[in-house]
Amino acid sequence: MAPSSDVTWHEGDVTRAEREAALGGPGATLWCTGLSGSGKSTLAAAVEQRLIAAGRAAYRLDGDNLRTGLNADLGFTREDRTENVRRVAEVARLLADAGLVAVVAVISPYAASRARARRLHEEAGLAFVEIYLDLSAEQCAARDPKGLYARAAAGRLGSFTGVDDPYEVPAAPEVTVAADTSLGAAVEQVLAALGRALGAP
Repeated sequence: MAPSSDVTWHEGDVTRAEREAALGGPGATLWCTGLSGSGKSTLAAAVEQRLIAAGRAAYRLDGDNLRTGLNADLGFTREDRTENVRRVAEVARLLADAGLVAVVAVISPYAASRARARRLHEEAGLAFVEIYLDLSAEQCAARDPKGLYARAAAGRLGSFTGVDDPYEVPAAPEVTVAADTSLGAAVEQVLAALGRALGAP
């Protein structure tokens, strides 16, 4: 989607370096992807808590939360899912540019949408870390914290990712969290990857 020719970018008087200095370090985006019930939101909340406790400015962008406001007008068609991820990626980039660590938890089922989110950050010179929660639909259905898999199996929920809508597994994520990984260990994996992305020794 190209911006209107009537729109002009207005440069501010504060540099990215100045924002980073004020907020404790460079911004970045941690992008958690995986099926519904794979633990994205739980991991994102724990990572956000650790970052804040360490004095790093961070903000969690949860897919369901965003669908109550920013993305409330979107459904679950392929087009709407693509637009959902596009909007989340744009917001995450803005937060990262501001010097925060954006911690995203969105199913983001399509590889092209995730690639666009990464490219958006890379073109802006911002770190992007993809975290794949590697649980199968069967494993997530056994958890089914929201009862969505049961509804999908009963035919009361259509276009459900992993059941009757595809999920395209990331080809080369920076972090892969296996099903048997504890929450604490997963948080450490993510923070270590963030450090590498930001050039920590």
